[in-house]
Amino acid sequence: MAIIHALRGFTPEIGKGCFIAENAVIVGDVKIGDDCSIWYNAVLRGDVNSIRVGNRVNIQDGTVIHTLYEKSVTEIGDDVSIGHNVVIHGAKICNYALIGMGAVVMDHAEVGEGALVAAGSVVLSNTKIGAHELWGGQPAKFIKMVEPEKAKEMNVKIAKNYLMYSKWYPEDRNHAPKQD
Repeated sequence: MAIIHALRGFTPEIGKGCFIAENAVIVGDVKIGDDCSIWYNAVLRGDVNSIRVGNRVNIQDGTVIHTLYEKSVTEIGDDVSIGHNVVIHGAKICNYALIGMGAVVMDHAEVGEGALVAAGSVVLSNTKIGAHELWGGQPAKFIKMVEPEKAKEMNVKIAKNYLMYSKWYPEDRNHAPKQD
């Protein structure tokens, strides 16, 4: 069963239809929308500040989401895909964005609507990635614009696919444990 802990007076809130893998960790001031999937070994640690996750978000295996104490929060919009082994630390990820495998997105960075961060990239603190931009590298730099409808179509498809994958698991794993 997933590790879901209240801490400092905050109890994680998990929306309807979510899949939470049995070894995912969700702690403290975390709110997750509907139809999300939190995959194996993912950690959402809202111990020092808040983490907000929209609807139809997939947070893939090994991802760590955290913040800075009293200085940054993490906000993730709707229909966002966060690849395997990503670190998001106190950043804002807007609707329909895609964060590639192994990327790092640091405090006060913002990834715009429909933007793409290439696998293995490091988005430095305070970086502003505009809507429908592709960024990559270490540190991440602008590569090119992405056609808005194609980016949205791709990211919605990935989000729907992850929702479908989550339904392959037995029903007792498809819902977060009941909160007391």
